[in-house]
Amino acid sequence: MSDTDPTSSNIPSNPSIPGSTTQAHPTDAIPLPEHGFDELDALPVRELAEIPAVEIITRAAVMLMSASAEKLGLAPDGEPHLDLDEARRLITALAGLFAASQEYLGAHRQPLRDGIKTLQAAFREASLYPDEPGQGPGEKLL
Repeated sequence: MSDTDPTSSNIPSNPSIPGSTTQAHPTDAIPLPEHGFDELDALPVRELAEIPAVEIITRAAVMLMSASAEKLGLAPDGEPHLDLDEARRLITALAGLFAASQEYLGAHRQPLRDGIKTLQAAFREASLYPDEPGQGPGEKLL
């Protein structure tokens, strides 16, 4: 290799950097299951086309609700984590999803609405300077 070759380097390889030529990659030491991955590939996977829209919407809402609760420090286990900026974004996204899809939710409509209201109240309670009524996260959307 010449000195002008952009792929050459005078920097010695570092064993702590993944992909280094002096040691195996750290993931090489991870043991694979005895059966390999062939059995995992053979498991039936439910395709998105087969899942009803209401189930997908509800799952997304539950994920947003759970993430919001964690950002409000309401996680059931572990250290409470309070991040009101993130919680505001998540609650607003949840309210938007609910507002756009409430006519399709059927029996899931009221429990989701109650959950959003609970998160909004928890947000207001956690805030040092609560928003004016109607100005909290997602309140304009409901």
